[in-house]
Amino acid sequence: MAGLAESGSNPDVELLYDINGLAKDAPHWFDRVMEYVGEYGVLLGLVLAVLWCWWTVRRRGAQDAASSVAALVWAPLAAGIAVLVNVPIRGFVERPRPFNDHQGLEVLVSGKTDYSFVSDHATIAMALGVALFVANRRFGLVGIGLALLEGFCRVYMGVHYPTDVVGGFALGTAVALLLSPPAMALLTPLMSAIERSPRGGWLIRARGLSGDDGSDALLRGARKDGSGAEERDLAA
Repeated sequence: MAGLAESGSNPDVELLYDINGLAKDAPHWFDRVMEYVGEYGVLLGLVLAVLWCWWTVRRRGAQDAASSVAALVWAPLAAGIAVLVNVPIRGFVERPRPFNDHQGLEVLVSGKTDYSFVSDHATIAMALGVALFVANRRFGLVGIGLALLEGFCRVYMGVHYPTDVVGGFALGTAVALLLSPPAMALLTPLMSAIERSPRGGWLIRARGLSGDDGSDALLRGARKDGSGAEERDLAA
């Protein structure tokens, strides 16, 4: 492996060859599966996990449904902001893709002409996973696991160095966590307003589950008070 010899003792390049070398020994069909998973499948799985979590939250109809949905809305927003933050980083670092500097890599996708550091896919995946963890730990663990799989796939495909992936993980995590408090401060009142809306309330709480809402509780109490007053009047 000439490329490995040229890499010297660089652990980043050595790990790149070790992981990407698995693609050379794997069957052709498995490489095609990894190509699809790494390019589209994991991100699709994360989006479905966010939607599934949203469906669970609104079906449960808990009193904190608005804040939970606000956290889920933050997940794709965090991913988008992280990608925007990555734009100047990639332009500043200007790190070429690994297949441009190292020979003997098994590159599973073509047409990658932009810079390598940091990985957009890893950034998006980890931002979604961490933001999902903030909203719901059970779904969040699944999301973070999918994000780790995304990072492995990007190196396996020969389009990123391991440090590109680690940088993407760090960037996605930082954006999802550091900007979460101001994002929640803005999104939670908005989701609460939507919850009270007769047309958009179903987005926050499933129909028929609004009985947990404080306003409905007041209405029930008012009916009970009125009934008691009527009984007292009749007794008099």
